[in-house]
Amino acid sequence: MKPLRTTKVSRRSVLAASIAGAGLLACPSILRAQERSIKIGVYGGYFKDSFDKNIFPEFTKATGIAVESVAEPTGEAWLVQLEQAARAGQAPADLSMMSQVATLKGQRTELWTPLDPAKIKNMDKLLPQFISKYPDGRIAGIGAVAWYITLVTNTKVYPEPPESWAALWDPANKDRLGLLALVSNSFLLEVTAKTFMGGTDALDTEEGQLKAFEKLAEVKPNVRLWYRDEAQFEQALKSGEIPMGQYYHDVTGLAAADGFPVRSTFPKEGGIQDSGSWVLSRASKKVEEAHIFIDFMCQPEVQALLARKVGTAPTIRRDLLDLTDEEFAAVSSEIDPIIPRYDLYTTKADWLNQKWTEMIVG
Repeated sequence: MKPLRTTKVSRRSVLAASIAGAGLLACPSILRAQERSIKIGVYGGYFKDSFDKNIFPEFTKATGIAVESVAEPTGEAWLVQLEQAARAGQAPADLSMMSQVATLKGQRTELWTPLDPAKIKNMDKLLPQFISKYPDGRIAGIGAVAWYITLVTNTKVYPEPPESWAALWDPANKDRLGLLALVSNSFLLEVTAKTFMGGTDALDTEEGQLKAFEKLAEVKPNVRLWYRDEAQFEQALKSGEIPMGQYYHDVTGLAAADGFPVRSTFPKEGGIQDSGSWVLSRASKKVEEAHIFIDFMCQPEVQALLARKVGTAPTIRRDLLDLTDEEFAAVSSEIDPIIPRYDLYTTKADWLNQKWTEMIVG
């Protein structure tokens, strides 16, 4: 997981009942309420540390429900673990932060307990792309966090920012680009479709997908590095060795704030918006606590806290947030985003990977 924003701000004041110790002794029902808990899986490392420090304590303060955080691996290893455990009636975590592709794959085996919108009163504040549904309309997941991949440049090499993703194809940028190395995390097919083919609906058919691959192949002479190691490209971008490419908006902003000659630009076609969802294991017995937590996370105050402390983009409408223009720009944009076609990476993964190897990185 990429590094995340650590700007120091005053903590949000949370409305929570203040109960004296003597009152606790007289109210065993309150004692039981305070003993409630939930296990929540989040990406490990700095991301988990940020939640442990800034988010989970606020939830416990507001609700009395203790959180046991679980460091989950990125990718689909956690999906496999949850599936195997659920078959045995166990839940390594009740709620998990899960990628969109893994969320879709979990739906195939009914791994996720459907969520009840009546118990998530703040759900109406969510942007529609952050509600993941089963084919029959049941809610499988609710947006947890989002982040952007944008067009990044070294300001010494490029004094003016590019306006469009089309800059990746410009012959003037030969041997200057760093691009993500996998079809399923670069989302360059979607970028190609949005920039040259009228939108990502052009990828609905295999014919459209092939046209996108053919157009994307034209970018190959400009690519210096197809990267898997984010740190490798970040260093090359900072030094100007590889002065243009795609990278994470928030990380690039942090590097710029530290004085490096780099910028992140939201092209006119939009940045690529990736995200994770909260999903509830079917083996979990903490259904009520899970709904309380998800509702808490959808509150505008909490979404603003995430933006300021964790560096993630809000999953709710901008007009509901008290973020300043500068704070919002640090993590998001009001330009309509490019939403990845996660469905293709579940239904046509092998074919897409084959064509990617043959036509793009082979």
